[in-house]
This record gives sequence, structure tokens and C-alpha cells, in this order.
Amino acid sequence: MKMKTRSIFFSLLFAATSFALLSNCSGKKEEAAVTEALEEDGHKHDEKTEVDAGSKALESSEPQFQVEAAFQNELAVVFTSYVSLKEAFVSSDAGKVKTEVSATNEALAKVDMKKVSGAAHNDWMNYHSLMQSSLNTIESTGDIEAQRKAFSTLSDHLYKSIKAFGLSGKDAYYDFCPMAFNNEGGYWLSDQKQIRNPYYGEKMLTCGAVKEKLN
Repeated sequence: MKMKTRSIFFSLLFAATSFALLSNCSGKKEEAAVTEALEEDGHKHDEKTEVDAGSKALESSEPQFQVEAAFQNELAVVFTSYVSLKEAFVSSDAGKVKTEVSATNEALAKVDMKKVSGAAHNDWMNYHSLMQSSLNTIESTGDIEAQRKAFSTLSDHLYKSIKAFGLSGKDAYYDFCPMAFNNEGGYWLSDQKQIRNPYYGEKMLTCGAVKEKLN
């Protein structure tokens, strides 16, 4: 009887998890959900599903480093250019990606490393190098999927840069799609709460959720 109860529990849990994921990746906004099931000891266990930006206000945290507003503004220009690059991926247009990645490269080159010092300078130089490498990879190939993989890496390091230095009050949203890259998951940044998935484009445009707000 105990084995039968456990079997029912896991079946219900699997069904609930699958439903939540499918609902999220069809563009529907989910409320905070709680799945209750009996454990072996007869106690109830709650499992919270992810909450998207439409059902919970997001609060941004302070940047890791206090830097000049001028440096933040230059980083904000990189972010703005990155958003245009992201939209090219949403359109699944490899040619447009090539155009936008060139503009992002130019914006990154204009960020003045002399405006930061000490640990902030060291971190920026590391992030800059990694972002430059990702941009070069995107620029060197016309394969949209290879470009998307490099874009994911670019997104990770731009996210870390914004977390470290801030955008002088400009809002950025850190989004996540659990199905990207064969269900490994992929992150990206956006200037709006609305999900526009750069890894699937029109195929699954609203698949994903806002994970964090930055500024």
C-alpha cells in the first residue's frame, strides 16, 4: 500500500511540474503555485513553482562597486546596443545579427577602463575580454545557432558587468528560458518585462520568465 501511495505521489508531482513548464513556455503568466502531496511519513510538502514578473514586483539590488556615473552611462550604451542585437536574434536573422554585433562591438570599445580602478578595474577588464571574445565569435559565423550560443555567453558576462557597476538607473531585466540549448537553459537581458525569446524567436517567442531586475 505504501509503494502504491509513493507511486501516485511521484506521478502527480511529475504531472504538475510538466504542466507548469508547458504553461510558462506558451506565454501564459503563472501565479505562485504550491503542489501538496503526502510524504512517506504522512506530512505535507510544498513545492513552489517559479513566479514571473507579471505576478510579483521585482526589486533591484545595489551594484557591487561605486563607480563614476560616466562609466555607468557608457556601459548603458553597450546594454542598449546589446538589446538591438537581442532583437536580431528574436527575428532569427543571421544577417541582421552581423550588423548589430558590429555596433555592440563599437559600443564596448568606447567604455573607458580608466574610469574604474582597483578591484573594479580588474573585474571590468576580465568581463570586457570575455564579452569581446563572444562578440568576435558571433561576428565570425553565419550559423544562427552558433551565434546564439555565443550570445548566451555574452549575456552572462554583460549581466555580471551590470551587477558589478550598474546602469545609472536604467532598467534591465535578466530573463531565463529553461528549454534553450536542449533543455540546458539559457539567460539573456532585456530592457522590458515582456519576454521576447532570442533562442527560439517566433517559434516560442514568450517562452521564459524574468529572474531579476537590474539598474
